[in-house]
Amino acid sequence: MSKDPIQPNFLLLALIAPVFAWSAWFPFDRLTWWLEVAPVIFGFFALFIAQGKGWRFSNLAMLLIALHMIVLLVGGHYTYALVPPGDWVGDLLGWQRNHYDRLGHILQGLVPAILCREIFLRIGVIAHRGWLGFCVVSVCLAISATYELIEWAAALLSAEAAASFLGTQGDGWDTQWDMFLAGMGALAALFLLSAFHDKSMARL
Repeated sequence: MSKDPIQPNFLLLALIAPVFAWSAWFPFDRLTWWLEVAPVIFGFFALFIAQGKGWRFSNLAMLLIALHMIVLLVGGHYTYALVPPGDWVGDLLGWQRNHYDRLGHILQGLVPAILCREIFLRIGVIAHRGWLGFCVVSVCLAISATYELIEWAAALLSAEAAASFLGTQGDGWDTQWDMFLAGMGALAALFLLSAFHDKSMARL
């Protein structure tokens, strides 16, 4: 573990703080904003609790955490169905829906995959490395399914949240697409980033 666990977390906070402030400034729907940015808030609490215990993630993991937080904060400000870049890309490619939420769900698999991989390797959760990929993808799919259940519960509590928070945009298979993309994100992390991740962990 790092002898200097403080600096990276505060750098992350310095990077995200202005984006968080912008996101919170007159969002499209305040309830939806709270629901969408809750993972960012909980993520910061978790990072600083871990910091107090002398743990820090690798630089690659911290960079991916920052990217995921920014995507969540942008989605929370506009709601995912109304994020302007998603509309611009949709107009360019002739899509009928705003696919910005798809990016969020890819990252929902990719980023936890790197975090789980790092935790599993550094504290020896997986005795045989051959099981590492299977366990990482399984955890990421479980996280995705849990998030879909949270969205469903929020929709039951608030009809208004059902449209903005779920962001199905009329797609009856939206939940399945979300979990599929999270799984693909997790696999992409393992196949494309594992070598870079190993080097980043080695620098700790």
